[in-house]
Amino acid sequence: MVRRTLHALCIFVLLSALLVPSANAAESSDGKPEPAKKQQIDYELFKVFVDTLDQVDRNYVKDVDRRKLIEAAIRGMLRELDPYSHYINPKQLRGFEERIESKFGGIGIRITTEGGPLKIISPLVGSPAYRAGVQAGDRIVKINGVSTKGFRIDEAVRRLKGKEGTSVEMTIIHAGETKQHTVKLTREVIQLQTVLGDTRQDDDSWDYMLDHDRKIGYIRLTSFGRRTAADLRKALDELSRQNVQGLVLDLRFNPGGLLSSAIEICDMFISKGRIVSTAGRNSRERKWDAHKKGTYEGFPMAVLVNRYSASASEIVSACLQDHKRAIVVGERSFGKGSVQNVIRLEGGKSALKLTTAGYMRPSGKNIHRFSGAKDSDEWGVSPSEGFALRLDDAETAQLTRVRRERDIVLPKKKEVKPAPVNPDPSVPINPDPQVPDAKEKKTPAPVNPDPPVNPDPKVKGQKQSKGNFPRLIIVRVALADDAAPKAKDKSDGKKDGKFVDRQLQKALEYLTAEIAKAK
Repeated sequence: MVRRTLHALCIFVLLSALLVPSANAAESSDGKPEPAKKQQIDYELFKVFVDTLDQVDRNYVKDVDRRKLIEAAIRGMLRELDPYSHYINPKQLRGFEERIESKFGGIGIRITTEGGPLKIISPLVGSPAYRAGVQAGDRIVKINGVSTKGFRIDEAVRRLKGKEGTSVEMTIIHAGETKQHTVKLTREVIQLQTVLGDTRQDDDSWDYMLDHDRKIGYIRLTSFGRRTAADLRKALDELSRQNVQGLVLDLRFNPGGLLSSAIEICDMFISKGRIVSTAGRNSRERKWDAHKKGTYEGFPMAVLVNRYSASASEIVSACLQDHKRAIVVGERSFGKGSVQNVIRLEGGKSALKLTTAGYMRPSGKNIHRFSGAKDSDEWGVSPSEGFALRLDDAETAQLTRVRRERDIVLPKKKEVKPAPVNPDPSVPINPDPQVPDAKEKKTPAPVNPDPPVNPDPKVKGQKQSKGNFPRLIIVRVALADDAAPKAKDKSDGKKDGKFVDRQLQKALEYLTAEIAKAK
């Protein structure tokens, strides 16, 4: 009896949804009322769904959770649309919101299980773990007294994350040591950094000036969250105080994020004109234009993109390219030019991320790569003329590795005071130079632990030239295998065990030439 009542109730609810007029459902695209025949077809289709659900619920060989069936049906429905429309169930909703907000309750560490035991990749600057002296390379052997042996990442994350103000106890072993240390940490709201530089300064903050001689800045955006625009403005203000003359904006591997964040960032670099527009089947056309106030101008820009730059990254790069505010260097972008709205369901317990519109660049050209699109079709953001430079898979993997290593906050080296040196054993060292009886100590000649590098060993006394970006373009990385063969040419991005970021190098060459022209 109960099952029949549920069956009847489902049909009633579905039928009500079909028959009750609404602004969206009661009229067709031309404004005329929908034909009764279409409503009848829709009713029959919904009835098939309800009957199927009822049959599975009553007669399947095993008892099945009705909610799981409904959620599976929803996911199957959305699978017929596009890859970007998703159902977010109550268990997934919190994680989804954390990714959008780029913040969560925790202690501020990045962890991995690669290579065996649970290990810390890096503490986040300013986090509870960072302040407690937790270091990159530390092994986590216990969490709240529970051994981490056999832990998967998700299990460790579940135990370490929690409500702000609560505490967690972590037992760690520093790299190269055997002694265990137990630290008790109070969880805080951790704000993930999305605005990064090239190298860290002594206090572990980012140095956004890539070339201090030519005053070329470098800013890397990893995603577009709610705080990205505000943090980017702080970085730009810092560069402005240093009299920045050129800027590299690195959007490689950036999957996108909030449309509002992308629009705000575009508005920082152009003073007028269209930023982006959106249009959908059942949503009005929307347009966003730039404003003069707060614009950073007066210096050339280069934007780096690759085949993994998508969505909000494409909005920013397309806008700056169309307004000739920046050149685009690298590879054709991913081609994700659709807008997803997050629609709350069940009173906010779950959500539907649904594609409702597509966006167009200022020139009016399409960005989205539709199913079946060819390389010759109009989609994505292509590099500016003369600045196309594609990295092969090996180079791309190496670039990812280098950038990941740059993100790590390395342990501070302990200062070791050298033992006093007695240059003349026959003369005792005077511990107190104010005592007149002590003989004068001979001072040894200063030793230079880092002799100047001679770029050309054939030319004696040649000083190392400045401005060739040695620490920026060429980054030394540890090879996975010491016996790995040397690169035969520069095409794979390696030379004598070093990695060359050819796309960044191309951008720097352009900015250097533009700065020279302006002088």
